[in-house]
Formats: sequence, structure tokens, C-alpha cells
Amino acid sequence: MSAVDIKRSSLDDSSSEKTKKSPSKVEVCPECGSSDVVIDYEKGETVCRACGLVISSQLMDQGPEWRAFTQEEREERARVGIPISYSVHDKGLSTVITRINRDAFGHELPLDMRLRMLRLRRWQIRSRVHSSIERNLSQAMAELDRLSDKLHIPPLVKEKAALIYRKALDKGLVRGRSIAAIAAAALYAACRQTETPRTLKEVAEVSIIPKKDIARCYRLLLKELDIVMPIADPIKCVSKIASKIDVSEKCQQLAIDILRKAQELKAASGKDPMGLAAAALYMACTLEKEKKTQKEVAEAANVTEVTIRNRYNGLKRALALNV
Repeated sequence: MSAVDIKRSSLDDSSSEKTKKSPSKVEVCPECGSSDVVIDYEKGETVCRACGLVISSQLMDQGPEWRAFTQEEREERARVGIPISYSVHDKGLSTVITRINRDAFGHELPLDMRLRMLRLRRWQIRSRVHSSIERNLSQAMAELDRLSDKLHIPPLVKEKAALIYRKALDKGLVRGRSIAAIAAAALYAACRQTETPRTLKEVAEVSIIPKKDIARCYRLLLKELDIVMPIADPIKCVSKIASKIDVSEKCQQLAIDILRKAQELKAASGKDPMGLAAAALYMACTLEKEKKTQKEVAEAANVTEVTIRNRYNGLKRALALNV
């Protein structure tokens, strides 16, 4: 077999990841006139598939070393700036002048330069929030950051809440209403959409707005933005309650089995998911002889002891348990 045949067979066996069609600057092979020219990125060569001629070698790939298949992946892996974030009022696209008064070598700046940087920093802050909409977003995103930090909200849920708030602002729903109330309602809506176990009462406890006003704004967002909420699953609340009162994995699994059986029997419909999960966990602790009082479980679930007793009796009747 000739060297040309060996070269051709090796190119045919190479994967599509290693070889790609050559850009338009190399269209025709100078030897045979074929336009079937590919670039072997692994070897850094431009090769003609027809005759096997190596047209050029030692190519330099000026692209990134990572691969991305979607626009979201490209934005996440690009290292030419922070990713666009809806939880920042300007989406993270503006420049921030640091408060560290040192140069690139770590030396402290002289007094006149420090005063100049202070003036530049002040004007930079003013330019970032020069319109009423940007000032509104700046206050709302700061409130979302504070609430998310208090409630230990994941970044993905916070981004969802920021997007909901931006949609509400675009539709004029914030006008005449409290920014903090709409922000808290957007965060609660994001938790409901992503099935993150946070109750309205928990959101109201860390917010400066009463629970009643947050609930009113939440209903407004659902109506005006056409947000469809998934049915709350009490099973997702079990681990949250159990982690606060140190319940064993065996009891947690038993509580989940109780809830699944109750869902099959339609005994969980219309019930508060947190109260139902607390009652199932208390029932599991009773069956497994783990000493947990109703008061402990109620405080961990942020519900009343009466709620636990009512849900407990309902589960006992539905499942025909003798506990």
C-alpha cells in the first residue's frame, strides 16, 4: 500500500471532532484540484481527502480549548468577563472601579490619585443608575440578594426571581406598589416554580413586608404574567424538616413512603405540603421509636402543633394505621 493510501485511510478513520471542513481561504487542492479539503486539528494540518496531499502544517488553533454545543454553554465557559446575570441590575455588563487604592504592583496610590479615583468612582456609580428604571432595579436586586442570603436560596432560583421581577417591571406592575413586596413575591414565585421548599411565611419573616401584602403581590404576578405553578409536592419538604431535628435516614424514607401511599389514595389533595410532610415525618418517628415531640417537628416545619395533629389523624385514617 502506498503512503498516499495510508494517509487517505487514516483520514477516513478519524472522527468528525478531529477533522472539519477547511475555511473558505483554502478551497481547492493545488495538486489534484479537489475541493474536499479538511483541517486535522489534532495534527495541525490541512489535508486533501482526494489525493492525501498535506497542503499546510503546523496550524495554530486560535479558538478556545473548550467545546460548547449551546449558546448557554458558550456564555458560561467564556472567560472574557462575568456571565450575564439577571440578578444584577445592569446584568453585570458595566465596569466597577474597585475601592482598593493600590496600583497594579500593590503600591499605595498617592493622595492626589486617591482623590481622583474617589471622584471617578462616585461618577461611575451615578452613571450606572442614571434612570428611574435602573434605580428601581438596583433597589430590587439588592432586596433579592438580601432575601436570598437569609433564606439560603440557590443562585439558579435567585436568577429566576430576578427574571420574574424584570417582567413585572416591564408590564408596569411595580408602579404604585412596594419594590420590596414585588421582590419578595417574585422570590416566592421562583421557589414555587422550581419546587424549592420555602413557604410564604418563611419569606415574610425575613422580609420587611407583611405576609398579607406579599400574598397579594404574588397573586398579581400569577395573574398578570400568566405563571403556571406546579402542584406542590410534600415529599420535597421531608429532608428540609428532618435536617433541622436530626432525624435518621430510615425515618425519612418511611415518611416518604407514607406520603407516596397517601398520594395514591388521594389523601394528600388540597393539604398544605409542609404540614403534611411534618405529620408524615412525625408518624415515621413514632413507628420507628425515635423520640421526637410534636412541638419539635412543628417548629422545624414552621407550622402549628394543631396542624400536625390534624394531618396526622388524616393520614392514620387514610392508611388504616394503628399508631
